[in-house]
Amino acid sequence: MKKFLQNRKIFVSFLTTLLVVIILGITVSLRSKRNSPLFFQKMGNDIISVASRIVNWPVSLASGGISNINSIINMQKENDHLKSQVSNLAQTKARNSSLEAENKQLKSALNLKKTLTTYTIVNASVISRSADTWSDILVIDKGSSSGIKKNQAVMSGGGVIGRILEVNSATSKVELITTTDKSANRFSVEADSANGKKVHGIITVNSDDTNSLYFTQVVDSKKLKKGAKVYTSGLGGRSPKGLLIGTVAKTTRDSFGLSDLIEIKPAGSIGDASVVSVIERKVSE
Repeated sequence: MKKFLQNRKIFVSFLTTLLVVIILGITVSLRSKRNSPLFFQKMGNDIISVASRIVNWPVSLASGGISNINSIINMQKENDHLKSQVSNLAQTKARNSSLEAENKQLKSALNLKKTLTTYTIVNASVISRSADTWSDILVIDKGSSSGIKKNQAVMSGGGVIGRILEVNSATSKVELITTTDKSANRFSVEADSANGKKVHGIITVNSDDTNSLYFTQVVDSKKLKKGAKVYTSGLGGRSPKGLLIGTVAKTTRDSFGLSDLIEIKPAGSIGDASVVSVIERKVSE
């Protein structure tokens, strides 16, 4: 009995193997002859394809979202970098502009030293200028230890911009020529008239327009032509003679229509002075 069962198992195994081989052979034969897969094969392929798409959709969505987030972060970093570069460029341009202006004033100070050979010149830097006294006062970084004295003339950009008002050990206050203070010590000036004679007067400022200087108390203003140079006369205080104040711009009448107002175009850098030259006489006074 046992032998029969064993023979039967062997026979069944043989038949199963033979059946599988036959089915595979038929399948291969049909596959090579058919233009399309069998129905069940096709259905199985479709099911697997749909399942793959269902599984891959959230995965691709998540990976796409992560990629977009990374792109946004990279764009933000690049944008911040570009903004930083633009800011640095603007600061560089501003610094270069400031250096060019300061360089121009330094060159002007050097040229001034060549022309004012009878005077000692002390160059200084402006360290303070308050907004509420912009047209009246500025502070420089030189004082009595550098030989600065009260009432000495101060120049910048090739023209007079004021005089020393107060002297400390290491700093000094400069009273600008545009000050509206009625008690200010005004510059005595002179200019060459059309007939070659000297015309004398003083420099004043219009309280309504501190950017305009006027040559007043002139005996005969009609003798002065537009473009005539106005210099310090050396008749008042410590201001030496021959320092350029500016040029005649035009002649107008005062508010009462009684006298002429000769408007002067300043030669000095009053509005943007950063380097100044303090003029000291060499001769005794």
